[in-house]
Amino acid sequence: MKSFFDTNVLVYLFDADSPDKRKKARALFQRHTEAGDILLSTQVLQEFYVAVTHKLARPLDAAAASEAVSSFAELPLVQIDSTLIVSAIHRSRNQQLSFWDALIVQAAIEGHASTLYSEDMQHGQMLDSLRVVNPFS
Repeated sequence: MKSFFDTNVLVYLFDADSPDKRKKARALFQRHTEAGDILLSTQVLQEFYVAVTHKLARPLDAAAASEAVSSFAELPLVQIDSTLIVSAIHRSRNQQLSFWDALIVQAAIEGHASTLYSEDMQHGQMLDSLRVVNPFS
């Protein structure tokens, strides 16, 4: 089964100010990359670029961030389209998730992931057949 990575896990790969989370994120990313079961979405790539260039205490420059996005784009990606957006709106309303979290969940489900790695949602939560795992807890 596939494992979907939320934006925050990818950001920690580059966050020099969070060494423990950086180490855990790198080990997790490497393990799933080697297993060939990692899954991302176009939303994750967009959010990643903004986060690492604007939200880190020591942000990446645009060229380094663009290079990282290009590398991530070589991995399996779920494309965010209008059908996925409408599904996320319904999930957001029905399950009291933010729209952006619901869109991540819908992308993971659409991509047939069984695990969603994220620190932004409740660890152990089941959303349909998708299990949320906080890799930092």
